[in-house]
Amino acid sequence: MTNICVIGTGYVGLIAAVCFAKVGHKVVCVDNNQEKVDKVNGKIPPIYEESLQEYLNEAIDSGNLRATTDLHNAVKESDATFIAVGTPCREDGSINLDFVNSVIEGIGPALKEREGYHVVVTKSTVAPGTTERFIPRLEELSGKKCGEGFGICMNPEFLKEGLAIEDFMKPDRVVIGQSDDHAGNVIAEIYQPYETEIVRMSSLRAAEMVKYTSNSLLATKISFANEVGDICKRLGIDVYEVMKGVGLDHRLGPYFLNAGPGFGGSCFPKDVSALIHKAGEVDFNAKLLKMVLEVNHDQPYRVVDLAKFKGLRDRIAILGLAFKPGTDDIRYTPAKPIIEEFLKEGKQIFAYDPQAMDNMRSVFPDITYTNSAREAVENADMVIIVTHWDEFRDDNLYKGKVVIDCRDIVKDRCDMDYEGLCW
Repeated sequence: MTNICVIGTGYVGLIAAVCFAKVGHKVVCVDNNQEKVDKVNGKIPPIYEESLQEYLNEAIDSGNLRATTDLHNAVKESDATFIAVGTPCREDGSINLDFVNSVIEGIGPALKEREGYHVVVTKSTVAPGTTERFIPRLEELSGKKCGEGFGICMNPEFLKEGLAIEDFMKPDRVVIGQSDDHAGNVIAEIYQPYETEIVRMSSLRAAEMVKYTSNSLLATKISFANEVGDICKRLGIDVYEVMKGVGLDHRLGPYFLNAGPGFGGSCFPKDVSALIHKAGEVDFNAKLLKMVLEVNHDQPYRVVDLAKFKGLRDRIAILGLAFKPGTDDIRYTPAKPIIEEFLKEGKQIFAYDPQAMDNMRSVFPDITYTNSAREAVENADMVIIVTHWDEFRDDNLYKGKVVIDCRDIVKDRCDMDYEGLCW
């Protein structure tokens, strides 16, 4: 098994670390945040993800995982270093590489002191052409030549929040872009226990492009379904019924065709924006992708418009704050603009989410957070179902209320004033 360094204990880094440890690799997590390091070593996940607690417990107890702030020694003592730090989106849509560049500055001197071949792996999402630009700086700092003293790979992640560990342990594929065959072989060997197709790309930038293309296509399917859903609403048609018929076509598939209040999370909005910006750098107008973001931007406001159409009440329950179930992630969640618009109208908000309330308190500290979905509903006259957590599927919750269902959760629509977003 391989000695692995994973830099970053966020969503991608920690999931990768515990899953590498699960199959027997020796893993050291690196983070410059001492509190996060202490949490990991203390078997306290800094994020919520299904099965993460169980995997972290096992990884620490087995001795296959530890965390540290000492990047230099962690790199020097490992065979491969995975960079899994954030690449947030700037206002112009481009990605901010400050965190990645800082890590490269730390890796280079460690490589200089390390004996033997070492592979540096970009797992953070970066625009095509980025990873290869790290090579000259690593060569300068290490005094070694890429392809001889060290290699570099691009290994994008394809994790669904809420199902990330399952996705990592049973992946559809593993994509590897490589500076040289030796580097690619090292990373391919690390992934051998996962029993999936390993796709060796012809270049680093091809691997980077796979990530952006995958997420942009999935985001396009969601915006397409939402736009069709808006048309169906005006025609008195249930878009979920339509998409069931559409999804049975094996060329299309049923996935990502469920209409709703819009996509969110850390990947789709950022990655589509970054690809649009990258296209602009090579003088190409990505018109379709721009429309994907425009449709997604408008969708939460259609929820508010529908609530106004139903006669906006003063006390409103918001069920679901995370952008999807199975996570506490509120990045780009449609719940934010929906709550903002209701607050502008002077409405009182009662909010509930099984995992994301602590995160949302930092954004909306003055709304009322309840201990259960039932408490939120009982205090309100109108209910907006934003996220499809299973516990919201209890139709008895909503009796006597005005309900705006954004996820087609409510099936028995008697004894309530019901309105579906796209049906």
